[in-house]
Amino acid sequence: MTGGAVAIIDPSEIYRPDVGNWECDCEREGFRNFSSKGVLFDRVYQTYTSMHTNQCVYFVRAKHDHWLKFNHGELTIMQALEELNSLVDESDPDVDFPNSFHAFQTAEGIRQKHPDKDWFHLTGLIHDLGKMMAIWGENQYCVVGDTFPVGCEFAKSIVYSDTTFTDNPDLKNPKYNTRYGIYQPECGLDNVLMSWGHDEYLYRVLRHNNTTLPDEALYCVRYHSFYPWHTGGDYDHLCNDKDREMMEWVKEFNQFDLYTKSPDLPDIQELVPYYQSLVDKYIPGALKW
Repeated sequence: MTGGAVAIIDPSEIYRPDVGNWECDCEREGFRNFSSKGVLFDRVYQTYTSMHTNQCVYFVRAKHDHWLKFNHGELTIMQALEELNSLVDESDPDVDFPNSFHAFQTAEGIRQKHPDKDWFHLTGLIHDLGKMMAIWGENQYCVVGDTFPVGCEFAKSIVYSDTTFTDNPDLKNPKYNTRYGIYQPECGLDNVLMSWGHDEYLYRVLRHNNTTLPDEALYCVRYHSFYPWHTGGDYDHLCNDKDREMMEWVKEFNQFDLYTKSPDLPDIQELVPYYQSLVDKYIPGALKW
């Protein structure tokens, strides 16, 4: 690992023997295909089953205690991005290539539509860097995938909610299995305990390391995987006015996070100087993870 140029793998060299050479359906209706017809279904379904079985209030609080000491290493943003060369997201039903590709695709999609919002470009580049937890040995079911609140009832819009929460211990706890659970109406998402994953971890890393990214960027980082909220229409009863205002930015971000997935990659090395300048502006130096 180096602190300079980002080493990006040639897509033609990627092969996964369990599913064959990766493919990507780049039509919008081809994304987030969680049906049994998808070639990656078994892997995705097992990841969500493990997630929905284990992610309860006790589990999430334990992950906070483990990860939020920020003692797992010091890396620059570009070093962390390079590490994601070796990570394939086991919850993603759309693509089967390393996450570092997706980072530049998302960033460039945002840059094309919003050329004057450099903070938004950088948000696209870094949004998945919390997946570093998997590089350091964490199980993917508490790193990747859609997020949801714990401590209250699980919404129907959560992926596979009808079959995968059966053994979650919070279902049997009357403090946690009602509409509001441990929360008050319109308490605000900042007061809600979310399932543990890369969104919350990177948000906490950025705050701990004093980023100057605006609140809009931090909301996109923290809630981009909260599909039951920004796409499913659930959990508004826990939101305050700021959450509802910021949801528009999360939705805007989401279209680039989702619809830029493609095997057609930009010239990464040509782009690195521009994105390094944004890192230097908003999140300079080595971060404590």
